[in-house]
Amino acid sequence: MSLDRSLKLSANLAGKRSVMTRAERIGKMTADKKFDAKKDKALGLPKTLVSK
Repeated sequence: MSLDRSLKLSANLAGKRSVMTRAERIGKMTADKKFDAKKDKALGLPKTLVSK
């Protein structure tokens, strides 16, 4: 069974991301020394905008 043409998304319609993924946020916060993997939890991190 195939998808209807109206349900397919084009790569051009995806747009730019406004925030980082959790792994990217942890990496950036670890580099900035704002996150310690031993005592901080990965859930509930603040949103970080994607740099331009």
